[in-house]
Amino acid sequence: MINLILSWLVTTISFLIIARLPFLGIEIDNLGKAAIAAAVFGILNAILLPVLTILALPFILITLGLFLFVVNSIIFELAAAIVPGFRLRYGFWSSTMGSLALAVINSILMAIVPPII
Repeated sequence: MINLILSWLVTTISFLIIARLPFLGIEIDNLGKAAIAAAVFGILNAILLPVLTILALPFILITLGLFLFVVNSIIFELAAAIVPGFRLRYGFWSSTMGSLALAVINSILMAIVPPII
């Protein structure tokens, strides 16, 4: 349970970091909206990612896995549509670049923060 909360906090910080990058076009109003966006993104990843991966499996196989970026962008865009105060200025391109930036920043932060057992 503590690792889940730690992961949520790291994702919240990652959302705040990517909102500060000017070229991505991602806007988050405050810390509370970032925390809600991180929770919604995590829930959507847990529920929709397996379903969308199975539905898009032919495209994923044809593109040798690159279509997974599109699937992750769709989930990122859905999170932005659900959470008020979380906006994508450039639409699909913001969601694609934002999901890539979120993955990279999350990976870096999770490597820095030691897991709590």
